Amino acid sequence: MSSSAIRFDATAVAVSVDADALHVILSDGRELAAPLEWFPRLRDATPAQRTHWRFIGRGQGMHWPDVDEDISVEALLRV
Repeated sequence: MSSSAIRFDATAVAVSVDADALHVILSDGRELAAPLEWFPRLRDATPAQRTHWRFIGRGQGMHWPDVDEDISVEALLRV
């Protein structure tokens, strides 16, 4: 009997932050959302600061330079 493992690609392709949550879409189609309460720097940031972000590690994480915040996809998947 053979079995194959399904491999998911846990890299981010889109990110948005609203008043309540961080939203991340992964390249394999999954969508993650986490409350801003988990990320005080983003929670306390202005809307303009929340929209100023970039991918790091080819989508393995995101960085918000205005508030010095880094969040990895792996960390989001662990909770």
